[in-house]
Amino acid sequence: MRPARPVGAVTRGTTNPNRLRRMDRWIAATYGTALRRAADPVAVDLGYGAAPWTAVELLTRLRAGVRPDARVVGIEIDPARVEAAQPYVRDGLTFAHGGFEVPLPGGERPALIRAANVLRQYDEDEVAAVWARLRARLAPGGVIVEGTCDEIGRRHVWVALGPEGPRTVTFATRLGSLARPSDLAERLPKALIHRNVPGEPVHAFLNDFDRAWAAAAPYASLGARQRWIRAVRTLAEADHWPVVDGPSRWRQGEVTVRWEALAPQAPRTPRS
Repeated sequence: MRPARPVGAVTRGTTNPNRLRRMDRWIAATYGTALRRAADPVAVDLGYGAAPWTAVELLTRLRAGVRPDARVVGIEIDPARVEAAQPYVRDGLTFAHGGFEVPLPGGERPALIRAANVLRQYDEDEVAAVWARLRARLAPGGVIVEGTCDEIGRRHVWVALGPEGPRTVTFATRLGSLARPSDLAERLPKALIHRNVPGEPVHAFLNDFDRAWAAAAPYASLGARQRWIRAVRTLAEADHWPVVDGPSRWRQGEVTVRWEALAPQAPRTPRS
């Protein structure tokens, strides 16, 4: 049964048009086939913020690139934001009041839950329970994409999760604005951002990525894209960094690595 009150807390609500375009394009490219096979092509934009731009854009991108009957439900824990979004309701797009319980009409289960910049304000210790709650709401074969990006969508890092748990971590950036790959550390999702310290896999990965980026400096004369591709190829050739995508995604300024390679290892030091 749906809880009497939504599960979660109100976020800052910061949002901008096209902020999540990199994430949306990756979803369509990586999980488009699964979404096309879904019995019910409903996607959730969880915590869309003070304005519903990201929900509107998700519908447009899914209908154009995945399937024309896709539907999107924008869910917000702040009822004022749900009310403000009502003028944007259209065929395939609705808005609902709720939180991590993901309330959908008739007990529907979404094929996709996208939660961007939602968990930043939570403690790391709360992430696993939120992930478990969201995973329990997925339709069979569904996917969750949860992560963080900057205000205008230049830098993203997100985790993809299936009903069984986390699968991959994706780093994505506008290459023209990148000084070095470890600049993406400030956009690590909550599950990883406090783990960018010596002894943790994500810290070692970013250090290796920076070294590969430095070694690929001769490719800079061909452009930042070629330098990124060379650096990612170096990572992919290393036995301990299981890169799961290929040049077609690397050219987009992306690299995706299996979750197990970057998952937190050491017990976290309690805050004083």
